[in-house]
Amino acid sequence: MNFKQFYLSCLAHASYYIGSNGEAAIVDPQRDVDEYLREAEANNQKIKYIIETHLHADFVSGHLELAKRTGGKIVFGAKANAQFEHLAVKDGDEISVGAVKLKIIETPGHTPEAISIVVADTANASEPQKVLTGDTLFIGDVGRPDLVGSKGFTAEQMAGFLYDSLHEKLLKLSDETEVYPAHGAGSLCGKNMSKETWSTVREQKKLNYALQPMSKTDFVKMMTENLPEMPAYFSKSVAKNLAGASHLEDLPKPKAMSPQEVKEFQGLILDVRSADDFGVGHIPNSLNIGLGGQFATWAGTLIDDGTPIVCR
Repeated sequence: MNFKQFYLSCLAHASYYIGSNGEAAIVDPQRDVDEYLREAEANNQKIKYIIETHLHADFVSGHLELAKRTGGKIVFGAKANAQFEHLAVKDGDEISVGAVKLKIIETPGHTPEAISIVVADTANASEPQKVLTGDTLFIGDVGRPDLVGSKGFTAEQMAGFLYDSLHEKLLKLSDETEVYPAHGAGSLCGKNMSKETWSTVREQKKLNYALQPMSKTDFVKMMTENLPEMPAYFSKSVAKNLAGASHLEDLPKPKAMSPQEVKEFQGLILDVRSADDFGVGHIPNSLNIGLGGQFATWAGTLIDDGTPIVCR
């Protein structure tokens, strides 16, 4: 089995490549899909499935882009009701990628449609199985229960679903099972995520504060207190991922502007250099959000949707 984690630091987002016997699956793809295509080409494998563990709120996904460019089938949990052609999967369903079996576990809590994926290589029984947990179980944390927008559930109800998903499903996997989440430290999808990008069920039982013995009532109370504010753009990202984003080649390309055009520009000037470079000198009234660190989160939080932007 070919297994690779791709980590996008500005979103603290992890996506995954799973390949075997000429076939591959991508799990939770980022918007720019070229690195998955390069990986498939390097391994002489064809992308068969593009799997989303849930409707992402913090970024626009590349599932439609990958499907268009590879012919792969998009896979969502059945409760997502995605508005484009896809394979809707439910608890206990299995799909195969070469000799690798992908078993679907419905794990609602962070979102109603969330799934986790147990990965088992039938050609290598000695290799520990893996579970891709999306935003249900992180390293050192679990998913926030309050990011569901208008889906009709309260944060308390979602936290109850999350407790059941963890204790009745994920924590019943073998202790040796390797845990691979969709986000890490810095993401707003949780409260206390580790900088580590993978772990095991055994280690999470020991170290994850949200998995320590407690009643469901205490868990719900803990998970719904002191939550950070949800950025306004999250609901827009969910809607875009549900409907499907435009293909990159169809988006208008930015054009270079002269200094005079920038001076006369009616909108926001966004300076993406480092804070040190910005401090040395910058265009008056420009906003500095450096490309390092949590660029996407800060940009989405501080800039109103639809604002005309010039980027330096």
